[in-house]
Amino acid sequence: MDMKKILATLFALILLQIACSLPSNAPVVSSDNLPAPTGTTAAPLTGMSTDTPIPTLAPPTETFTPVPPTETSTATSIPFVESLDATVTADLLSCRYGPGAEYLYLYGLKKGANIQLIGRTDGNNWLMVKGKNLCWLNAKFVDIKGDPQTLRVTYPGEYKLPVSPYYSSPAVLKAVRDPNNKSKVTVEWTDITLRAGDEEDESMFIYIIEVWRCEGGETIFDPLASNYPEVTFIDEAGCDIPSHGRVFFQEKHGFAGPAEIMPWPEQ
Repeated sequence: MDMKKILATLFALILLQIACSLPSNAPVVSSDNLPAPTGTTAAPLTGMSTDTPIPTLAPPTETFTPVPPTETSTATSIPFVESLDATVTADLLSCRYGPGAEYLYLYGLKKGANIQLIGRTDGNNWLMVKGKNLCWLNAKFVDIKGDPQTLRVTYPGEYKLPVSPYYSSPAVLKAVRDPNNKSKVTVEWTDITLRAGDEEDESMFIYIIEVWRCEGGETIFDPLASNYPEVTFIDEAGCDIPSHGRVFFQEKHGFAGPAEIMPWPEQ
């Protein structure tokens, strides 16, 4: 073989070997060989779209998880009873036609008398006594076998005051609040003259004013009494039940009315 051709061939092989050993201008690095960032924890990306930015998580805050109560906080209603037995503790206890000390007197109960209680008011401590003629007494003068709050509320509602056949009902003229004290209410009504001989006794009041008024956040049933066609009482704001009232005329045969106190003065 010609020496020139041999030398040319060898020179070409040397150039080819040199070209293959040179580095590329655009190196490719596999993502599997990237070093993990220091000081961070890689979040798993499984199921996350590549075009969704990874949120920056704030430090966790304390979260209050309520623990279910072991006992229910729902108030349970008191079951009603038909009657309660009681014994009179006062020497002589008045039993009256209405639930208050100024209603007409019906009869007296001696100390030690055994009675049955069958009703109550919702707002004071007077209880209704079972008998041929129903009447009312003050609970603090009897020893009750049971809780009187389990008796049904029978006044007003089921029990009605005896009606006077001789007199007409009064008429309410106005009910206003004191401009200097909005808790003070004054009610006025038409005056009625009691005829001689129609009084129960010399201490009888001729007007009974029943008011369901608010005081200290509680509704109080307050039977007031007067010999004049006017009465003033306290009625505050803050009760769930709207305050209301009515006026009766009282004489020894019964009660004339009631006249409702309407409209009730606003606070």
